[in-house]
Amino acid sequence: MSFTVELPKDKSSIIKVVGVGGGGGNAVNHMYREGINGVDFFICNTDAQALENSPIPNRIQIGNELTEGRGAGSNPEVGRKAAEENIKDIINS
Repeated sequence: MSFTVELPKDKSSIIKVVGVGGGGGNAVNHMYREGINGVDFFICNTDAQALENSPIPNRIQIGNELTEGRGAGSNPEVGRKAAEENIKDIINS
């Protein structure tokens, strides 16, 4: 017994890969450059320069007012506050 599943061609991918922060962004950048298909890639970071230098088309900058576009310094509390600052942008992406 076999069956075929057809997905709409005009819709975005079912699989979404989100890289958060420097490490997550590096991982997603690598996957993207490897040419993985059928996936929507997103990166989310406080660091404006890291976002600008990424090939990922879907970018979410968080905490711009808090960090002034710089990184969170590997501080989870700063990252949490940055995400809270832009929670609507995250949800709508």
